[in-house]
Amino acid sequence: MLAPFKVLFEAENLPDYPLPVDLKHVYGRLGFRRQVLYSNFVSSIDGVVTLGSKPSAGSVISAKDKADRFLMGLLRASADAVVLGAGTLRATPGHLWTPAHVYPALSTEFTALRSALGRSAEPTLVLLTGSGEIDFRHPALVRGAIVMTTSAGAKKIGDRLPKTCELVVLGKGKSLDIGNAIAELAVRGLDVLLSEGGPHLMGQLLGEGLLDEVFLTVSPVLAGRGKEDRLGMVEGIELLPEKGAWSKLLSARQHGDFLFLRYEVGKPS
Repeated sequence: MLAPFKVLFEAENLPDYPLPVDLKHVYGRLGFRRQVLYSNFVSSIDGVVTLGSKPSAGSVISAKDKADRFLMGLLRASADAVVLGAGTLRATPGHLWTPAHVYPALSTEFTALRSALGRSAEPTLVLLTGSGEIDFRHPALVRGAIVMTTSAGAKKIGDRLPKTCELVVLGKGKSLDIGNAIAELAVRGLDVLLSEGGPHLMGQLLGEGLLDEVFLTVSPVLAGRGKEDRLGMVEGIELLPEKGAWSKLLSARQHGDFLFLRYEVGKPS
């Protein structure tokens, strides 16, 4: 059994899901309001979340730390759907965005939590792509997903999606309207959303005022920067100095040398 997280700070009156005993023993209290969009990232001490052309950056930055992977599983188990972009799909070959994939030891407890919340056995995977340039053989797509794209992207995709997937066309051109995509998910009853997309999707969500919370794992490693672009958590939008998304700390936990932070995201103003 994983040792419990040490709770350094937790805001009062946070929602509290009926976590199974083993999940509550490890993490403590966790819950979300009825409609919410939250993200999850792991970052180096120096603010790096991607490693250029190298795939699976998160696993490298976290060194597959068990506590980080547990939290990934718990956040997935809490969500109606996991949302990501085509870039994340390409950068993570072979990955499945399910709780059990990252922390199989507590797969039964994750399933029990979802059952207690009245949710399907696994979160729905939602793939956002404006261009339609995706790997149709990726096991996550073979398993099944909602693929949201534009008319131009749908033309590129054609009939190559696995039959387990649903294609949703929103708008024309090559640029997918993120606000429309999130609204469409709400119509489908997918209200508790976890974004595991990359920094550019984060920038879009922030720009549209759609992101409610951020979970940030700070790994005790210095990644450095050199010839290849190594991005921070938010790209494609400049906030400071004109406007900043000042946020509120909801919780801080420690496990070994890792810090696990949760923020309520302020709207850019």
